[in-house]
Amino acid sequence: MFVDRCKTHVLGLLIALLNIQVAVAVEVHDSRGVQRFDQPPQRVVALNWGATEELIELGVIPVGVADIRGYRDWVARPALPGGIADVGRRDEPSLERLVSLKPDLIIIGSQQRGLLEKLESIAPVLYFDNYRADHNNVEAVEASFLTLAKVLRREPLARARLSQRDQRLAELAAQVQKHFDGIMPRVAVVRLGDATHVRVYGANSMVEAALAALGLENALPQPVTTWGQVQKKVTDLAAVGDGVLLYIEPFPQRDQLFGMPLWQFMPFVQNQRLAAVNPVWTYGGALSIQHLAEAITDALLEIQP
Repeated sequence: MFVDRCKTHVLGLLIALLNIQVAVAVEVHDSRGVQRFDQPPQRVVALNWGATEELIELGVIPVGVADIRGYRDWVARPALPGGIADVGRRDEPSLERLVSLKPDLIIIGSQQRGLLEKLESIAPVLYFDNYRADHNNVEAVEASFLTLAKVLRREPLARARLSQRDQRLAELAAQVQKHFDGIMPRVAVVRLGDATHVRVYGANSMVEAALAALGLENALPQPVTTWGQVQKKVTDLAAVGDGVLLYIEPFPQRDQLFGMPLWQFMPFVQNQRLAAVNPVWTYGGALSIQHLAEAITDALLEIQP
């Protein structure tokens, strides 16, 4: 009996200590400055798809997300579970719906910056201006991921996920190296907008970070920009030369563009060094580099060495 009472007492102390730890306030820095949270948020809304990704990666199911259908079409990974409320467009969410969800945290990016005052009247806000030309976007998204994890009291999990990501990137790099017998191709990754315009990913992009992690050189390098992309004419893709061109799905006008004589004469078409990349978000969070690298690797394995 005495031993059982002691065990019960110790267990009670441990629970009390855990509760005290959880209740301790934390202070973090977002893109505005210091933000204080007395308790870990339980009802979180993400108006930014990168933040949505990171919540899922941390095992937190948001109560609300902006444009769920768009997320599933364009982001895809990690998959969104069911039961999450759609709060409307990313740039114009429904404030009424947000109020009804009674969130204790709203996460936004630069697209929602103008809504900050209205959103703060509903719940505390974390604002991450991760994509800018005057800083390293990869470092910024990793810092914001750890900041979010600290607010949610999930820092050990976040660091473990980053470590797992780096290990997975090394595995993918070895897979690509083996497929091409060590003779690595130069690779350009793009989003085809229509039959005449294309977004080319270059410096400061998550795409180039993924290519670098795979040991690949960009076949169409671009200067540093806010989002790591430059809009070009489709005809500029000829500069890929003997490299590989990968285009990210979805691309609804594929049949129209691919049937044009101009496209048929592109060197990567004639050399059969063209492949589609499964839908993946190119402006995401810290783990999006892994999703990009996996999708790029899958596409490259379709290319004959």
